[in-house]
Amino acid sequence: MNYIWDLLVQAQEAGIGKRNITFLPAKVYSPYMELSLNELNAAKGQHDVEVEINPHYRFPDMFRDLLDINLTEDEEFRLALFDILIHFLAELDLMQGMNKREFYIRFVLRDLEAGAFGSRVKELIGLFDPEERELIVCAILRMYDTGETLNLLRSTVSRIFKHSTIYVNNEDKDEMLFYIGQKQTELASRKLELLMELFLPVRYRTEVYWDCHVGIIDADETMVLDRIAMY
Repeated sequence: MNYIWDLLVQAQEAGIGKRNITFLPAKVYSPYMELSLNELNAAKGQHDVEVEINPHYRFPDMFRDLLDINLTEDEEFRLALFDILIHFLAELDLMQGMNKREFYIRFVLRDLEAGAFGSRVKELIGLFDPEERELIVCAILRMYDTGETLNLLRSTVSRIFKHSTIYVNNEDKDEMLFYIGQKQTELASRKLELLMELFLPVRYRTEVYWDCHVGIIDADETMVLDRIAMY
């Protein structure tokens, strides 16, 4: 981690709000680095975090006069102004590294967390880690682009539940069979509930099998005694 935008990304992953970060000009620093802080894990759970940076690494013209060592007056004001400017520059860093799709991802995630997709989705989306939430949002955007739901449901479930298999029966009835490949837990059940809430067409009925697969003739791994689920 060497740039201020990288620090903001790690702060978000560590659960530290931007408002809780105070930037200070470093008294001792490397001329070849903007940040000397390697990680924010040590600060995880803290309410406020102070971060020292080398402002002369990329912004010497902006801060040369503000941080002149010969200035001794209004130190508190100058430090507050420094903090505000670095926060602004960090936000610019983040925006310059984002494309249009990344903006869409942020907007949809904000809507999910604000309840725009319903109170149940608002409650359940917090159970997923940041990487899983991004997978879900990307699937939602894909659904808006293509109108596809079943394949998106299958692919999203398989990426969140690594050992899962999903079968679709469109011949006799609209039905989906979910084999999750792990023991059932409350967390896993609620995660699957959210994915169905977002992507499952209303006309489909579902059956969920957790750690026991439905027996399939000629598929020996599904025909193990005491491990066969009834269909």
